[in-house]
Amino acid sequence: MKSIYLRNFSATALMVFICFLVITLSFLGIGRNYLLNEYRLQMNAAAEEVAHTASVFSGNEDSLSSWPLAMSLSSIAASTGNQVLIADISGHIVSCSDKAPTCEHMGVAIPEQFIDHLEKAGVYNCKSDIGGLFKSERYIAARLISSPINGESIGYVMVCKSMDNILGAWSAFLTVAMIVTIGVFFAAMLTALVYSKRMARPLDEIAAASRKFARGDFSVRVRQQDDPTDEMGALIDSFNKMADSLEQAENRRSEFIANISHELRTPMTTISGFADGILDGTIPKEDEDKYLISIRDETRRLSRLVRDMLRVSQTKSSSADPNRRTVFDLTELILQTLLSFESRATAKNLDVDPQLPENHIMVKADRDAITQVIYNLLDNAVKFAKPGSCLILRLYKDSGKAYVSIKDFGETIPPDDLPFIFDRFHKSDRSRSMDKDGVGLGLYLVKTIINSHDEDIAVRSENGMTEFVFTLALAEKQKQ
Repeated sequence: MKSIYLRNFSATALMVFICFLVITLSFLGIGRNYLLNEYRLQMNAAAEEVAHTASVFSGNEDSLSSWPLAMSLSSIAASTGNQVLIADISGHIVSCSDKAPTCEHMGVAIPEQFIDHLEKAGVYNCKSDIGGLFKSERYIAARLISSPINGESIGYVMVCKSMDNILGAWSAFLTVAMIVTIGVFFAAMLTALVYSKRMARPLDEIAAASRKFARGDFSVRVRQQDDPTDEMGALIDSFNKMADSLEQAENRRSEFIANISHELRTPMTTISGFADGILDGTIPKEDEDKYLISIRDETRRLSRLVRDMLRVSQTKSSSADPNRRTVFDLTELILQTLLSFESRATAKNLDVDPQLPENHIMVKADRDAITQVIYNLLDNAVKFAKPGSCLILRLYKDSGKAYVSIKDFGETIPPDDLPFIFDRFHKSDRSRSMDKDGVGLGLYLVKTIINSHDEDIAVRSENGMTEFVFTLALAEKQKQ
């Protein structure tokens, strides 16, 4: 199976190759045309200069074959790298830039069709061997030579250059260009190779971490890249956050199993020990009723534990159902729930201070679930408030939210316990000392219900004051 690294590199290599191929072919075509055009312009300029020079020397019949004109042709040919030929009006070559002993063109007649085309157009650019005048095709720029007196044609000038010379320069340039292109291509391939490998490394680490997760090891993390703001950095950050959540969930699961085992083991050990004592006669007959009462109490405690766990499960599923949410008066609900604690508050001589607004505050939520939240928080506050202290309930709204605050004055929750106060089966020191029958599910249930409504709950405890605050969404008509 090919890795994403190889697929990414192959795709990058193919893309770079196609781009280089298109650029190279375009460069070859454009460069060749540019080079030929530059030669054509240069040769036309040379032909124009020779025609003008020959016209200046046209003072007598032999002017086109004169020695001064031949010297000028040689000078022009040497400076431009072209071959220059002059033919008279009859079409025979009478002067050439080649040296006289080696010139093979003197007296040779130019084909009539070449002359006719030149006479009609006055200018002629072509690739030709001029009827066998040259052994191979050459690029030719031809001009008429006009008399400076009456403007009539007195001859023809041809500036020639071998195609091999033109393309030879192009080939030399092309060789250098191809070497540079190949070098750049391989450099691009090497860069793509290294970059693809670097891009694939985090994915390999994520895959390796996932395999460790499958084996139950949630401690591994993926190293963050240089730029944590790009897509790969965001993926790594999300993966590491997921790993943190999984590790915390695993720790909570282990803690839950340990706590529930402890909660079940204690009453079951008590029940088993007392039952064995009664059966084997260790416990005297006159004390059996006392121990049977202990067995009954522990059995009821087990029943409460199972009932509370089932209630948590049911509440989690029901409170998350949007169809159960209705609009109701939160002020009225708080007052109704508060009435159920009147006798307990009176027994502890608590001064209850309900700071509720005059206007009703309407919210949209699961009424039964929110009743359970308020009941659990009030139960917690009454239970831990010092006798004769004050219990404050406050309701207000702000920024489209309803805020419920329940404050009691008693022992301070230890700072180390605050982060875990809403965990299942968690009991702080003050809970253990004052709530012997609790199983640590009340606040967990509260947080579960509030979170299922996409709301928040917070707690603070300092200097003998403990306050729980949770939010609910206002009904639409009160948001306006």
